[in-house]
Amino acid sequence: MRRTGLLSILFAAVAALVVPNAPAVDADAGRSAASVPSLKVTRQIQGLAFPWDVQNLPGQRLLVSERESARLLVWRAGAVHALTFPSSSVWVSVETGLMSLAADPDFAKNRRVYTCQGGFLPGGGHDVRVVAWRMNKSYTGVTLIKKLIGGFPTSTGRHGGCRLLITRAGALLVGTGDAAVGTNPQNLRSLGGKTLRLNRITGAPWPTNPWPHAKSKNRRYIQTYGHRNVQGLSQRADGSLWSIEQGTDRNDEVNKLVNGGNYGWNPVPGYDESTPMTSFALPGKQYAAKWNSGFPTLATSGGTWVRGKKWDALDGTLAVAALKASEVVFMKFDKSGKLLWTRTPAALKSFGRLRSITVAPDNDLLITTSNGDNDAVLRVTPE
Repeated sequence: MRRTGLLSILFAAVAALVVPNAPAVDADAGRSAASVPSLKVTRQIQGLAFPWDVQNLPGQRLLVSERESARLLVWRAGAVHALTFPSSSVWVSVETGLMSLAADPDFAKNRRVYTCQGGFLPGGGHDVRVVAWRMNKSYTGVTLIKKLIGGFPTSTGRHGGCRLLITRAGALLVGTGDAAVGTNPQNLRSLGGKTLRLNRITGAPWPTNPWPHAKSKNRRYIQTYGHRNVQGLSQRADGSLWSIEQGTDRNDEVNKLVNGGNYGWNPVPGYDESTPMTSFALPGKQYAAKWNSGFPTLATSGGTWVRGKKWDALDGTLAVAALKASEVVFMKFDKSGKLLWTRTPAALKSFGRLRSITVAPDNDLLITTSNGDNDAVLRVTPE
């Protein structure tokens, strides 16, 4: 009995040292922690209400969307003004409104910008859609070019997505939400709970999508599926594409996107949020997240890959904004996509809910807050 009791105590002591699901730590993690720079945070734009996204325009201008007012704004040299834009044509409800933005890489020639937004359907109803606009030369308004793609499913406006990213290959990548309808993520005829790729000029499906000749037109647009609510998209220096996704009461996710990949969200029957974010009981292969929050969630949102030597150990990390946790998580992954470490600088924990992150031309970070009262675009500079 004495021997058995001693063995039990020893076993318990060893078990207590084991931390389940702990992220791997690289060999120089201690050096990395020490070389994380101090951050200077300034309110570059103030007095906003639920800004969803911020993007760079020529002449040190910034383009900003406000979700609930459906205003499209331009900032330059301390002054901000609303563009002439059909805000009344944007369907606004719950989490849906005027959301993500993208500026065309050839903006200097074609002056094209893109919005992901709620919209009204003829005869009633609504959807989420991606629209192309042309900015006038005075930066005072936009005119409609065309709706590139629409029909993203909606219900109350919950889980409306919707993130835009123009890839280095020139494709327009779109992250969508599942509209809180359980069958959407695994349904390859639905555009909900997916990442989509299309030609940003014509709106045609991208030719290297996994099902370019499918009978279902929607299926031709799909790059990946099995997502819950894609809030962030970013492309790493190596060309790989990554998504940021909100979990239920657990397991916000960062995923490395694989063409045709199923990321496992399948909350049926009904909309059962007790199901795992990645179900491995589905047919075929499912891809596990490269990072997940565990319990509780942070309400992860937008994110971007940090670049520039001035960021020291944070150079090459994925910076992810969090709404509920009111912080930014910098995530270090190795070349294969394995998580090495994370950092959450205290300098970014006092601004409330954080929505989107964009890299400025000088490699500073631009971050939108989402509190509803005197919101801001923050500029973050390493010191």
